[in-house]
Amino acid sequence: MLNRRHLRVKVLQTLYSFHQSENKTLKVFEKSLLKSVDEVFEMYISVLSLFTEVADYASIDADERANKHLPEEDDLRANLKLQTNKFILALRKNPEYLENIKKYKISWSYDPEIVKAIFSQLKASEEYHAYLIEKDTSIQKDKDIIKYIFKKIILKLPVIEQVFEEKFINWPIDKEVLQALIAKTLKNFSSNDPKENKLAELFPNEVEDIEFIVDLLNKAIANDETYHLLIAQKTKNWDAERIAMMDILLMKLAITEFEHFSSIPLKVSINEYLEISKEFSTPKSNSFINGILDKILADLKSSDKIHKFGRGLLE
Repeated sequence: MLNRRHLRVKVLQTLYSFHQSENKTLKVFEKSLLKSVDEVFEMYISVLSLFTEVADYASIDADERANKHLPEEDDLRANLKLQTNKFILALRKNPEYLENIKKYKISWSYDPEIVKAIFSQLKASEEYHAYLIEKDTSIQKDKDIIKYIFKKIILKLPVIEQVFEEKFINWPIDKEVLQALIAKTLKNFSSNDPKENKLAELFPNEVEDIEFIVDLLNKAIANDETYHLLIAQKTKNWDAERIAMMDILLMKLAITEFEHFSSIPLKVSINEYLEISKEFSTPKSNSFINGILDKILADLKSSDKIHKFGRGLLE
């Protein structure tokens, strides 16, 4: 699921695009932000669709083997157990899944080699052979092979990595969220009634989370010049050209939360952006950002510009 840190990263990426673009129309970037969030769910549905396509390919592979010039006995008696996998069958009948397949127009027919590559690797694995002869026909055993396909093949196969990076620009960042969504889906699907099996939810609280990211982006942009001045005053001894743009944007977002998000503790805002800096900025950014934010925060407090409501929010 998309937690607040993931959402802050989405805002950071959009804010970076805003500053790099000549077009400063806020609505354009709001739309881009929401699209980047929605693409995480599209990516999730795309992977679910891959599971069903791989199951279908078991039949294609069986037909190809049976029609060989000199088929062996194993070729004529191919095991199609994957097609009757209980998770796959439940997914095929799930109204929510089918609705999203139609919404995003998802199909792997344009790139059949992807499905073939996954199945070929699966077919060669010991795990798949063990699955085919497993006498336990419970849905849990069927989920186990799906988990194997996802973790050991889809997430590891270079050709899959390339395809998803081309289709979803934030694949390397969103991959962590995808893993949580797939894990939640496997946990959710346990009923014989397709309507009872629920897809994973992208947000803990969609309305609040969407409001948070849109508000954060809007207020950061609206107060950009003011926050830039605050940062400049505390970095007079630094060569402006040597300060990473990402560091400046991270600090601007933190200051935005200090001033405009009364329910978010100061420590949470600081720690979140320090953690994000470790992944998206320079090795020295963490201590640099921390030092500058401490100075800015002291000034904001003395000027009575920080208004937090609730115990511990000012600490």
